[in-house]
Amino acid sequence: MSDRVRDAMLPAPRVLDAEATAQEAGEALGRPEVRSVFVCDGQRLVGVVTRKTLVREVVAAGRDPSTTALREIAEAPNHTLGSDLPLEEAYHFLEEHDLERVPVVEEGRLVGVLSRAVLQRRLAEDEPADGEPDPPA
Repeated sequence: MSDRVRDAMLPAPRVLDAEATAQEAGEALGRPEVRSVFVCDGQRLVGVVTRKTLVREVVAAGRDPSTTALREIAEAPNHTLGSDLPLEEAYHFLEEHDLERVPVVEEGRLVGVLSRAVLQRRLAEDEPADGEPDPPA
């Protein structure tokens, strides 16, 4: 059986609760390595908050970040992947839609995140080196 998304995803990504505030999301997004925050109600993925979301939905709208709940501003993710999807299909999907990271869900529950960079490395490791025979099946 070929590798699946679950084999290459980052399990248990950091999330904020749907009742957390925009200020908490802003603090998380203040770190340069954090580009987006997944928002969950329990384990169910509600949406994603980015710096752009905070500017548009909180700052420009004149809302108070200390009292604005993330459930009010989180954007539904444009794309998600199932954990059972073969890695090759996931790679083509990420390439086709020019995506860097995609949440991985099982029945609406966030179970991980798949990164294109990690997926590329994983697929490259699985390819035989030039001149070497394919390993036996």
